[in-house]
Amino acid sequence: MKEPVSWFCSGALAMQQTFPLDALDLDRSKQEPLHRQLYQALRGLIQGGSLPAGAKLPSTRSLAADLAVARNMVIAVYDQLVTEGYLQNRPGARPVVVDLPLRPAPPQQRQLYVRGCGLSRRGEAMMSQPFHHGLPGQIAFHPGMPDARSFPFGAWSRLLARRTNFAGASLFGTYNVTGHPALREALAAYLRTARGVRCDADQIVITTGAQAAFDLLARLLIDPGDEVWMEEPGYLGAQSALVAAGAKLVSLPVGLDGWQLERPPTSARLIYVTPACQYPLGVTMRMEQRLRLLEIAEQSKAWVIEDDFDGEYRFQGRPIPAMQGTDHSGRVIYVGTFAKILFPALRLGFMVLPSALYRRIPHALSITGQFAPLLLQAALADFITEGLMSRHLKRMRRIYAARLQGFHELCASQLSNRLTLLNGDAGIQIVGLLQDGFDDRLVTQAAQDLGLNLLPLSKHYRHGSPRHGLVLGYAACDKPETQLGIEHLSRALDISLRLRKNERHDPA
Repeated sequence: MKEPVSWFCSGALAMQQTFPLDALDLDRSKQEPLHRQLYQALRGLIQGGSLPAGAKLPSTRSLAADLAVARNMVIAVYDQLVTEGYLQNRPGARPVVVDLPLRPAPPQQRQLYVRGCGLSRRGEAMMSQPFHHGLPGQIAFHPGMPDARSFPFGAWSRLLARRTNFAGASLFGTYNVTGHPALREALAAYLRTARGVRCDADQIVITTGAQAAFDLLARLLIDPGDEVWMEEPGYLGAQSALVAAGAKLVSLPVGLDGWQLERPPTSARLIYVTPACQYPLGVTMRMEQRLRLLEIAEQSKAWVIEDDFDGEYRFQGRPIPAMQGTDHSGRVIYVGTFAKILFPALRLGFMVLPSALYRRIPHALSITGQFAPLLLQAALADFITEGLMSRHLKRMRRIYAARLQGFHELCASQLSNRLTLLNGDAGIQIVGLLQDGFDDRLVTQAAQDLGLNLLPLSKHYRHGSPRHGLVLGYAACDKPETQLGIEHLSRALDISLRLRKNERHDPA
C-alpha cells in the first residue's frame, strides 16, 4: 500500500523548510525496490524544477522517518545523486540541489526545440521515402510475400536447437562480420549450380536482408548528385536507398517488351536492374538486352546492381541464369535474399561482390553494425547443405504454379471487365492493369479499409505519366483466401469509382 504523505517533513518543520513529500510516491506493492523508487522520484523533482538550484533536502534521518524506510536506504540514494552531480554534500549540513547548466524544458517547449533542431538533408530524404510493409492479419495480396505456413519449421527448429547446443563461443560473438564461413561456402555452391553465378565463398557477404545491402552499396558507390540509371517502374526499396544516399535517379524505362536501352545517361555511376524477373512487371531481360547493358556499363565505367529477389520461382522451364554469370568486367554486384525462399522475418540476404570491393568490405560493415546473427546463419548453412532448401523450393514451385493459375482463373471470371493481369511465368506477385477510369491509389485506399494489402503500380514511377494498376501478391493465399480476397477487391474497385466521382464533383 502507498505511504501517507505530508507537505512538511518532521526534521524540516523546525527550520520552516518546505519539501514536496507528496511527490515521493513509494508503493510497496510494486516489484520495483523502494530505493529505486525513491531515487527516481528525487531525480525527477530535480530535473523537472520542483527542487530548484540551492534547495536543501531533508536530513537522511527525518526523510527516513517520514517515509518509514531505513535511514541507510536514504543515505545510499543521496550518495548516488551526489555521484551523478544532482546534489552537493556539505560537511555538517544537508545536501543541496546543484545549479545545473541546462535544465530540460517543459514537454511542449521540448517538442518545439526538437523540431527546431531539424534533420540533415540525408535525414529528410530518408524520412520522405515511401513506406510499405503491410499489416498482419490482412487477407491478401501483399506483394513479395511467400507462404510461410508451408515452411518446414519443424526441421528448422531442430537445426537451430542443434546449432545452439553445440555452438561454442564462435557463434555468440561479433566474429565473421561478412558472414558465417559455412553459410558462405554453402551459398556459393548453391549459386553456382542453381543461379549460374560465378563466385567463390570469399566474394559473398551476408546481410540483414537485401535492403541492408542496397543501403550499404548506395553509400559505398555513389556521391550526392551522381546519376543512377533506375528501372521505371522499379522497386521502391532500392529507389529509396539510392535517393537517401544523394543519387539523381535517371529513368530506365521498362515495358512489356523489356528494357529500353537506346539512350543511356552519359555519366551514370550505377545501374540498378532486376533482369530475372523485373519488379514489378515480371518480364525477363533477354540475352541481347543483358549484353547491351553490360556494354553500356563498361563504356560508362558504371557499377551494376543485379537484384535477384525471386529468380528461383519460374514455372515454365528452368530458372533463368543470373546476369552476373556473363559479366567479365567485374562490374556486376549480385544481391539476393532469403525472404522469398524462406520467410521475410528471417532478415537474411547476401551480396556477391567483385574483387575490387570484397577485400575491404569488412571495414565498412564494422561501421554500420549490420551483422546478421551467426546462429541463424549456421542453421541456414545446415538447411542448405542437408538438401532441405532444395526440397522446399521444389515443393513451393509446384504450390505457387497452381496458385498462379487459380489466381488467373478467378480474376478472369470476376474482374475481367476492370482488371487485366499481365502474362507472367515467374515471381510471387503479378501486375493487374486497371481499365480506364480507375485510379490505383483510390483502389488501394478502398482495399486497405476492407483488409487487403495492395500496392498501386503508379507508386513505382518517378518520372512521366505512370500506368495505373495493382501489384498483387498471390503466393501466400490458398484458394479460399484468394476467393475472399478477390471478392473484397471487386468491392474496392466499385468503391474507388465512387470516390473518384466524388473528387471530380468536389468544388474544392
